[in-house]
Order: sequence, then structure tokens, then C-alpha cells
Amino acid sequence: MFLGFLKIGLLGFGGVASVARHVIVEERAWLTEKEYASVLGLGQVLPGANTVNVAVMIGDRFHGLTGSVLAVTALMVMPLAILIGLAALYEQLSAAPDVQAAISGAAAAAAGLVVGTALKMAWRLKPTRLAVMIGLMAFVGVGVFQVSLIVAVLILAPLSVWAAAYGRQR
Repeated sequence: MFLGFLKIGLLGFGGVASVARHVIVEERAWLTEKEYASVLGLGQVLPGANTVNVAVMIGDRFHGLTGSVLAVTALMVMPLAILIGLAALYEQLSAAPDVQAAISGAAAAAAGLVVGTALKMAWRLKPTRLAVMIGLMAFVGVGVFQVSLIVAVLILAPLSVWAAAYGRQR
């Protein structure tokens, strides 16, 4: 487990979600796609970083408190080491136009990874129409109308629970 989360922390620097899903679901098969979506959803609602929350839950699931501590430590050690090195380097080179262009390109790539991971998860989960509608409401509310994330969660979480219960009854 330590090596899996170490890999996530190392390869996911700047955008952990897509690498985390790949390692947890596809490579290591610790969770199914549906289980991962549930754990990630819970991790997004809880305070703290989503992937750290996922690491805590998966570590606890397989190895209790020790697993949680090891998973979070493994997840954080490489990004912290790399970040300290890059911060020192950036301090020296930040004014260079090429460095500014590289940062803009990295931001665009990170945004693409988030969108790609979301689409891949949605494709494999085959969400119901109701689930797609709730997801679109979240996207439009938060992304377009700038509704607070807390407000969106407080409104859409009960709605999604109702939709899941309604879907099971049918």
C-alpha cells in the first residue's frame, strides 16, 4: 500500500486525481470503479484534500490506523520533496518569460487531466439520467454561476441521496 500511494504522490504531482484513480482502480484493484467514486465523493465532501481523504479511508479499510498513516505519509513525501526543490528553483528563475509560459501550459494540462478523469469515470459508471442532471446542476451552479461549493453541496447532496433511493425503488 505504501508503494502504491508513493507512486500516486510522485506521478500525480500537480494533478493527483487521474493518477490516483488509475493506481487505485486499474493497477492495484483496491477498489472497483463504483467504490472509488463513492470514496472520492465522500472525500470531496469532507474537509481537507480529496486524495488525502481517500488515502485515509483506503488505508483504514485495509490496515486500520497504521494503514491510514502510511498511506498519507507515502502520498505526501515525494510531492513535498519535489515542491521544496522547485520552490528554490522558481525563486531564481520566476521572472523569465519561458518559465511563465511553462507555468501557463502546466495549468492547462492540469485542467485537461481533471476533465478527462471526470469523463472517464462517468463513461465507466454509466450514470443514470438523474445523476447526470445533478452533476450538470453542480457544474453550472459552481462553474458558471459561482455558487459557493458549500451551498451547492448542502442543496445537491440531499437531492442526490433522494435520486439514488428513488432509482433503487424503480
